[in-house]
Parts: sequence; C-alpha cells; structure tokens
Amino acid sequence: MSSAPSVGRPRSGARRLPAGTAREEILDAAAELFSERGYAATSTRMIAEMVGVRQASLYYHFSTKEQILAELLESTVRPSLTYAEQLAQQALSPADALQALVRYDVGILLGARWNVGILYALPEIATEPFTRFRAEREQLRSAYRRLVAAVAGTPTADVTGDLVFGMVESVIGMRRDLPALPPPDQLGQSVADAALRLAGSPR
Repeated sequence: MSSAPSVGRPRSGARRLPAGTAREEILDAAAELFSERGYAATSTRMIAEMVGVRQASLYYHFSTKEQILAELLESTVRPSLTYAEQLAQQALSPADALQALVRYDVGILLGARWNVGILYALPEIATEPFTRFRAEREQLRSAYRRLVAAVAGTPTADVTGDLVFGMVESVIGMRRDLPALPPPDQLGQSVADAALRLAGSPR
C-alpha cells in the first residue's frame, strides 16, 4: 500500500529551527512577521513563504491566521500562569513568591525569540478567537493581585496588583524601544525589587 501524499511541497532552503517541528517553524516565522511588520500587514502566504512551504502545509497545522496569533499570545502567559500555580503549592513567604513570579515572568517576556507581547494591544484581541488568551492573562493578573495583597497584609490589593502586573509587562515596551537591555535575570530582579517596594514590603 502506498503512503498518503504529503501536504504541500518539500521545504525549500535552510530550516529556521533545525531542531523544531514544522508547526514550531510556522509559529516562529509568524512571530517574526507579526512583531516586525505588523499583524494586519502579514498574510498566511508570507508566513508560508518564510518557512519555505506552500499555504496548504500551513493550513494543515493552523486553519486561520487568528489561530496562529492566539497560540503565540498564549505562549507568553501560560508558562507564567502555570508557574504561579506551582508557587501556590510551595511553602514560600508571599514576598518570596512574588519575587519568584516576577523574575520568571520577566524572563518569559524577554527570553522569547520575538517580542510577541507588543501585539497585546491589537484591537483583534477583543474578538472571540482570543477568548482563551484573555482569560489566561486575567488569571495571571489575579495571581499578582493575590500575592501583592498577601505581601501588603490586606484582604485585597487590586490596584497595586495591577500596577505590579503592568510593571512586569512594561519590559515588552522596553524591549521594543531601547537599543540594549540588562540581562533578563538582572532586569527581572530589578523589577521584582520594585514590585516588593510597591507592595509595601519592608525589604
């Protein structure tokens, strides 16, 4: 019995991610184009051409451009949300847990190959394909609120928690606007220290 025909055409040129899957290469190419050219100015044809495959190959993995963007955006918050859940199971002080989450979150935002976070402000994000991303980002915001409240010793600290959350995400703009940044671990510690001061920690 002959094998099923492959989708699209063989990959042309050198691979973007030699150790990556076709799906990962599509995501990587889309992240570069979305962050450098803009979401609206990028077509699925451009993404496929950058990877070196036909659009049919791209559609085998992603049915729409919105699905690609949604997965990219979710990848910027889901690791930190999972980490926040893990921290909640550990016997850490609120201050230590807040510091750890800030450092980790900053590392995720700065360590990505492309600065996908700059796409958070797109008007398309308010639409249905991005419901899960919005929900997960709000869950992460809530984790910051809870930790800040615990550090401050108050029942709630929504405004201060939101300020800390915004300060963490401000590294997205720093990455876009500044020609050079401190190493992620160093910047992460600086943001973590500032978060503790904002939360009212005596440290």
